[in-house]
Amino acid sequence: MSNQKQQKPTLTGQRFKTRKRDEKERFDPTLFQESIVQGLNQSGSDLEAVAKFLDSTGGKLDYRRYAETLFDILVAGGMLAPGGTLSDDMTRTEFCLFTAPEDLETMQAYAQLLLFLKGFTESERNKLAMLTGILLANGNISASILNSLYNENLVKEGVSAAFAVKLFKSWIHEKDINSVAGSLRKVGMDNRLMELFPANKRSCEHFSKYFTDAGLKELSDFARNQQSIGARKELQKELQEQMARGDPQKEIIAFTKEEMKKANLSEQAMINIIWTSVMSSVEWNKKEELVCEQAIKLLKQYSLLLKAFTSQGLSELSLLLKIQEYCYDNIHFMKAFQKIVVLLYKADVLSEEAILKWYNDAHVTKGKSVFLEQMKKFVEWLKSAEEESESEEEETD
Repeated sequence: MSNQKQQKPTLTGQRFKTRKRDEKERFDPTLFQESIVQGLNQSGSDLEAVAKFLDSTGGKLDYRRYAETLFDILVAGGMLAPGGTLSDDMTRTEFCLFTAPEDLETMQAYAQLLLFLKGFTESERNKLAMLTGILLANGNISASILNSLYNENLVKEGVSAAFAVKLFKSWIHEKDINSVAGSLRKVGMDNRLMELFPANKRSCEHFSKYFTDAGLKELSDFARNQQSIGARKELQKELQEQMARGDPQKEIIAFTKEEMKKANLSEQAMINIIWTSVMSSVEWNKKEELVCEQAIKLLKQYSLLLKAFTSQGLSELSLLLKIQEYCYDNIHFMKAFQKIVVLLYKADVLSEEAILKWYNDAHVTKGKSVFLEQMKKFVEWLKSAEEESESEEEETD
């Protein structure tokens, strides 16, 4: 019989299975790097293939959790150790910013790829946005990289608009709104700012409120002005097409008044658009002596349209200044100025008061001496007619 004591059952050292949902996932940047690098190397140098890989992998790997590692991989090719060096004992990728060709087109492609990723935290995105704004202000990168912000998912989730706020604040702080406007125009993005919002919020009112509330009123004003310019160009194009078709003037007037109301345009702005549309509706003769005759005939034809939008003294002055600038800018019309003004006076488009006001102090410098000389005799006639009228009224009294 054994004297050995029988061991009692114990729980020590025993392990119990836990449900997966109760387990806390281990943070493993090395494993994350291996997964990303392997996929990048298999994608090759095709940016589109790389973008598809990163997009699809985002559903499996937590980009937000490993944002710093992902950034290191895409910029330097692998995780950076303290001091900014790359570890030699880990697989690296040749698909990264540091190994890419040194040209603007490639850099823009990388910038778009980086901005496409939603894995960054809000704070990280803000820092990236501010840095991008500074680089844009200093001319280190082209504004065309902002195309990245028009990604449908980024726009839908509000990432684009929030990123733009930080970016433009940084940019304007470094330079000013004129610098921003000039850079956007160079790459044809000055009319695309509304696209930072989903289609159901893509209005001037929403844009203005969002950016004004964020402290960027100058950007709101710029966008509103650009939208107005766009609406004017569209209206001018439509007017020219109506004139080319020979639509009745009453229909053109009704259409123009409706569009003026929709676009919230003043009569002064409208008369400028109409003048440009009329003068662009024909092919002008290259001979100076025939141009004047052609212009008089055309303006006589559209005098009813011009009259409908000169009900205010300011509108008449706007038209006179527009005529002055047009005749100065188009050399063949230099001698036609006086004849055009007299025609519009007789057609009741321009009043005596507006012409005298223009002659005395409202004209601009363009061709000033030439046009004032042309108008001298007609203005003297107007003044004498005015004096005669005043004396007749006195006699009647």
